[in-house]
Amino acid sequence: MFTGLVEEIGVVERVQRVPFYQLGIKAHKALEGTEPSHSIAVNGVCLTVTGVDGEVFTVEVMPQTLDKTNLSRIKEGDKVNLERALTPATRLGGHIVTGDIDGVGRITEISRKKGQVIMQIEPPLSLTRYIVNQGRLALEGVSLTVASCRDADFTVCLIPFTLEKTTLGLKQREDLVNLEVDIISKYMEKLVQSSNFPDSKIDREFLKKAGW
Repeated sequence: MFTGLVEEIGVVERVQRVPFYQLGIKAHKALEGTEPSHSIAVNGVCLTVTGVDGEVFTVEVMPQTLDKTNLSRIKEGDKVNLERALTPATRLGGHIVTGDIDGVGRITEISRKKGQVIMQIEPPLSLTRYIVNQGRLALEGVSLTVASCRDADFTVCLIPFTLEKTTLGLKQREDLVNLEVDIISKYMEKLVQSSNFPDSKIDREFLKKAGW
């Protein structure tokens, strides 16, 4: 589990595609206490550390993950968001993030205003029902609040601190970004649709009035 609060920007030192896909990533803070078998979020993707050599750690990426995320596009020298897994004593300053990416969105517009950058993103249509005004989601592993949403896109507002401390400040129009929607919304959807509760008073109207 993660919080969506990026600890460090790492640099991709090595991309190996055969016999299987591996990334070697240079880091500092994210390596503190990190050992093989530990989990780490790379651009929001939960991966297992398979090796640590000095300032570089290695992760392996399975084909299913490459198909669902933008990690297949990573090149040597690229910067990535890093976050180590939660501990029982960690402050949950963002929201509950699993590191299991739901899909890849496309940045359709970036507008820069005094004190903030507004980013407009077009998600896969299958995810739009989970995205609501003032709801939470993880974008490239960064926990953000949805500023506004429409049928086919949504916007987030990024403060200078977030732009400086994450890779979101490097993003450009048409870039692809990893998206993870709030897992609670998916559980609620399954509960409402479940045939095991035919007499339940929990329906879409009930959830809407309750603020979901």
